[in-house]
Amino acid sequence: MEQVVVGLRKEAGEFAENKDIARDIRIQKIFPALQSGTTLVLDFSGVSGATQSFVHALIAAPVRAFPDQFYDLVLFKSCTQAVKEIVTTVSDYLDESMEG
Repeated sequence: MEQVVVGLRKEAGEFAENKDIARDIRIQKIFPALQSGTTLVLDFSGVSGATQSFVHALIAAPVRAFPDQFYDLVLFKSCTQAVKEIVTTVSDYLDESMEG
């Protein structure tokens, strides 16, 4: 199965906070992968932290557009504990907002 890897350190730097960069990754990488059924790896190697707004800008629209496929096709790799907590917070929020 084809797999696309996005190196977040290269795209967003050591601390991922720029929402415009998150938007670009979402539009150029995440949506095309989901539309074609390709596995996408968001590789956080070398990223020490991220803001909640960055992660929200990165994944909110794709999660809402592809609720059944997103977590099967998009993988989070090499996340620090801080990044894991932000991703979990945003994911939980999105899940709750889609249930209601």
